[in-house]
Amino acid sequence: MKKIKTPTNDEEINKLQIGDKISISGVIYAGRDAALPQLAELIKKEKSPIDTNGIAIMHTAVSDAGIAPTTSNKEEIESTIPFLSENGVKIHIGKGMLNDETKKALNKNNSIFVITPPVAALLTSNVLEKKCVAFENEGIEALYELKVENIPGIIAIAHGKSI
Repeated sequence: MKKIKTPTNDEEINKLQIGDKISISGVIYAGRDAALPQLAELIKKEKSPIDTNGIAIMHTAVSDAGIAPTTSNKEEIESTIPFLSENGVKIHIGKGMLNDETKKALNKNNSIFVITPPVAALLTSNVLEKKCVAFENEGIEALYELKVENIPGIIAIAHGKSI
């Protein structure tokens, strides 16, 4: 298993291949249908509440019940992946298939898509801290910063290839 520390960089991403089993530690951001389009809009206005350079974003809500990936090919989520990748996001974590345009954008921006098991208990046990950083009015679909240790995943899309 390859260990990834976030934020990460192009050099680390270049070492990864599709099918690699990875473990992510550090800070990841959690957002989904409600938060990600709003984050993209704030970045366009140069008012981002977070520094997106080298970060990982997990497509999930955050609740007391835990975290688990939602389907990443929902229009509200997938439509933000190319733009967020252009603006520094290196790792997108979720589940499901992404379209060819999104795969090309990931490749162009040296970003990857990681699938992780939809097992809330396992993922939640690896969250050390959580705090809402934007869009609090969205409740569990707000944008959260999570300090994590050893979030497991498999690289599904990297360097123009996918599984």
